[in-house]
Amino acid sequence: MGDRGTGWIGRSLRRGVALGLVLTAAWGVSLTADFSGVGGRLAELGEEPALAVSLMKSQLGVLPGEERGLTGWGRLLLKGSPLLRLGEGAVLELRAGRDSPDPGGQEEPGLSDGEDIEQPDLRPAPDGEGIVEMTGQGKEGSQYLRDGGVYVYNRTELTLDSSLLQEGTVDVPLGEGPQILIVHTHGSEAYSMTDGDLYEESDPYRTTDCTHNVVRVGEEMATVFRAYGFQVVHDTTLCDYPAYNGAYDRSYAVVEQWLEKYPSIKVVFDVHRDALVGSGGEVYKMVSTEAGQKVAQVMMVLGTDAGGAAHPRWKDNMAFALKLQRNLVKGYTSLVRPTVLRKSRYNQQLCAGSVLVEVGGHGNTLSEAIAGGRLWADNVARTLLEMKK
Repeated sequence: MGDRGTGWIGRSLRRGVALGLVLTAAWGVSLTADFSGVGGRLAELGEEPALAVSLMKSQLGVLPGEERGLTGWGRLLLKGSPLLRLGEGAVLELRAGRDSPDPGGQEEPGLSDGEDIEQPDLRPAPDGEGIVEMTGQGKEGSQYLRDGGVYVYNRTELTLDSSLLQEGTVDVPLGEGPQILIVHTHGSEAYSMTDGDLYEESDPYRTTDCTHNVVRVGEEMATVFRAYGFQVVHDTTLCDYPAYNGAYDRSYAVVEQWLEKYPSIKVVFDVHRDALVGSGGEVYKMVSTEAGQKVAQVMMVLGTDAGGAAHPRWKDNMAFALKLQRNLVKGYTSLVRPTVLRKSRYNQQLCAGSVLVEVGGHGNTLSEAIAGGRLWADNVARTLLEMKK
């Protein structure tokens, strides 16, 4: 706890110094610059989200989501800078449009817009207050692609249509030896403690205790696969601890190591839990009722080459995931959320049978996540058995 407090103070001091330097520079520019056209320029930034966000982030550190997102001296400094003050509105509008889940199912929240690379700033919901139940479902139009009962949410910024869902080849030959690898890029991700499942936090909704974090969910899933006769390697390395940044580089090394040791591995599940926060600070829990039991919803996430990195077989990854999804939507009422396509690769270029699996969100309880994860694994195991035959 002491180390965390010291780190927080250090970050605050560094941010304060950075804000002071930014304000000084902005004040100096304002003495000679003509700001008459700045408003129009900043409005144009709304059409270039990455640039707008980069500008604000470089000057403020953490982007403001609402008034609560920037307080104290940071807001005083912001108000003293014409440049930052003009730019804040555009960024707030972008954030409001991107980060607020819609309980009515109008948008599938999915991962954060940081592509799951930067650690989300999660704040506890005191005594379970502010936790809202939500069931993620697909809809017609917008960014959704549909094939029968299967929905795919396109977050790549590529123009795609539903014909994409017929592309790719399922190339997952299951033979003898270990066939399934389960890893955790963000293994310290944990759940709400509202069901009495208590743990010592390493950060809000995170713990290194693998009996209480998403590694526990991965082990429950591995147990189900083993019960169906599959040989499973479950790597419990916490690739996100002690540093969140670089977690995908570390999990890349983990996956690569196991694939080299056991070439028979053709399926790689990177198991996570989601993080969904509304614009008012409410925490969303993703739930489905299956056979009278409330369980966490599960979502599959697929990488593409839309971010510019080479990923020549991403459509094969997609074909495999959609084969699983088709049986999942037949077997359960609403256990699975729409599959999500993202710009990043998530190490899925290493194996054509790779899928990132999000089990619940941080508002869910561990028991809900275990229940949802086991149901998901049971259906997937039966699909894999069909493929093995």
